[in-house]
Amino acid sequence: MAEINDLCSPSSIERPRSKKVLYIGLPIIVFMAFSTLGCLFVWWRRRTMKISPQESMALKNGDLFSIWNYDGRIAFQDIIEATDNFDIRYCIGTGGYGSVYKTQLPSGHVVAIKKLHTLESEEPVFDECFRNEVKILTEIRHKNIVKLHGFCLHRRSMFLIYEYMEKGSLFYALRTDSLAVELGWRKRVKVIQGVAYALAYMHHDCSPPIVHRDISSNNILLNSSLDGFISDLGAARILDPCSSNRTVVAGTRGYIAPELAYTIVVNEKCDVFSFGVVVLEIIMGRHPEDIVSTISLLRDCPSLMLKDMLDSRLSYPNNNQEVAQSLVLVVSIALACLRFHPNSRPTMEQVCRQLLGPRSPLPVPLHLVSLRDLMNHGNTYCTF
Repeated sequence: MAEINDLCSPSSIERPRSKKVLYIGLPIIVFMAFSTLGCLFVWWRRRTMKISPQESMALKNGDLFSIWNYDGRIAFQDIIEATDNFDIRYCIGTGGYGSVYKTQLPSGHVVAIKKLHTLESEEPVFDECFRNEVKILTEIRHKNIVKLHGFCLHRRSMFLIYEYMEKGSLFYALRTDSLAVELGWRKRVKVIQGVAYALAYMHHDCSPPIVHRDISSNNILLNSSLDGFISDLGAARILDPCSSNRTVVAGTRGYIAPELAYTIVVNEKCDVFSFGVVVLEIIMGRHPEDIVSTISLLRDCPSLMLKDMLDSRLSYPNNNQEVAQSLVLVVSIALACLRFHPNSRPTMEQVCRQLLGPRSPLPVPLHLVSLRDLMNHGNTYCTF
């Protein structure tokens, strides 16, 4: 009887039941623990990398979506809603491989959105340019290079989100009388300086160097203060020291360096030439086609005077020595940048040193300065 009582005692019943609970409960507890850790890891990963659900889905599909801004909360859907799915009424311009839209985001910030056309997005060349612009702009930062706030690279929708430039392109400003007058001599010199600093940064401070390849007045944008910013880096090329840097010709007609007519080797001096064209365009208020095409003859033409080149919409700086010195200096630099042989052109680093240096007093009044005087190597106004 004692043996039967022992077998039926509570302790003898609990032992098998405890083992059963252990066998069933332990795997459940372990599973829940690992699940919790997994969820915490995913949450931490998303928080530290700031990946939105849209970006996670895009990455899963082999595409890329990333937007960062002042508050870090701009989403893909915000862009679609802000532009009413890229409605034409938001379009402010059409470029070589896309359209630009102006819109206000929920945060209140106004941005410019460059969207690749549907047909162009299927072309490998345009797709490469678009992705190249993203790659470069996410790696470089300069106060005179337009800021990229975000991008979306997706088969159905490819666009870049930039800071909005209120005054539009330099090309537009120089051809709109009211803006051209607002863009006075000092502001024009400041635009020239800003572009020079940005190019010097790309050529000398980036490793490896970056060549823009399409410097033109259309690709220089102006903000509300009329400061100049380089834009459209889609055609830009990172110079590889281990390669020949041979590539297809890129650029805008009228700004392309002459050596690209017989060689496809690209280097920084191609940008230097284009910069020289833009500088003369800023000073003249129009494209300097006649001067660029006959520059080799100007050395033998003493009658062509600097005063005859100046934009007539602005007051002639007759009694302003500071402005006169600046104009003489920047035109001297421009003419040096337009030299036919690339090796004889200055680097953008040398250009910046000249722009930052003290202005030399003019040995003669401004109206007596000829272009031939400014073209001589090591002249009074420019030391290279």
